[in-house]
Amino acid sequence: MTSEEKIRSAFANKDWQEIKVTDSWQIFKIMAEFVDGFEKLAKIGPCVSIFGSARTAETNPYYQIAVECGRLLTERGYGVITGGGPGIMEAGNKGAHMNGGKSVGLNIDLPFEQFHNKYIDHNKLLEFDYFFVRKVMFMKYSQGFVVLPGGMGTMDELFEAITLIQTGKIARFPIVLVGTAYWGGLVDWIKTHMLEKEHNIHAEDLNLFRLVDTAEDAAEHIFRFYDKYVLKPNF
Repeated sequence: MTSEEKIRSAFANKDWQEIKVTDSWQIFKIMAEFVDGFEKLAKIGPCVSIFGSARTAETNPYYQIAVECGRLLTERGYGVITGGGPGIMEAGNKGAHMNGGKSVGLNIDLPFEQFHNKYIDHNKLLEFDYFFVRKVMFMKYSQGFVVLPGGMGTMDELFEAITLIQTGKIARFPIVLVGTAYWGGLVDWIKTHMLEKEHNIHAEDLNLFRLVDTAEDAAEHIFRFYDKYVLKPNF
């Protein structure tokens, strides 16, 4: 078997460890992640993504808020998508799972901390190597974002969504930040520095997200946004 045939065979069997990745051959691995994601997620109905830190403990009040968000969303026929890991992600999946709703996890392969949680539907768990492919899945298949306290990854996903909506690259959908104590300082900085001092954004950009403190308010903002549509239970 030639080197090229070995590489093709490895890609066919998803045996990534056997592949000596070059820039050109890496395209096929990226394509494989897109294809797997599109094939699975294209079958889902309306879903909302819940974001937040993987490090949030079960005893943290924000964990409980995320559980309640998952429950409330599935009550109205939405599925829940998370990054598939522990912490806030686990809580969102838990709320959906315990309420009999559909629970999706887009897990990422990391050298530390990330492992998929047990509340994801077994046939709705996707594994990714590339953050940018994973983010495409979130943007394409989510009807809304509920963003609880998190770290750099949470910030990345939040501002990616705001930027794509602001620039008209994707249709607008509701974005809810949960936790005034956590997000309030950032929102104030955006207003005073980005908007008023440097004029780097427009005033209407502040309307691209909503700041709340409860699961009920977060879910209600999403429900109101889609009141004009008839949403069937997903999956």
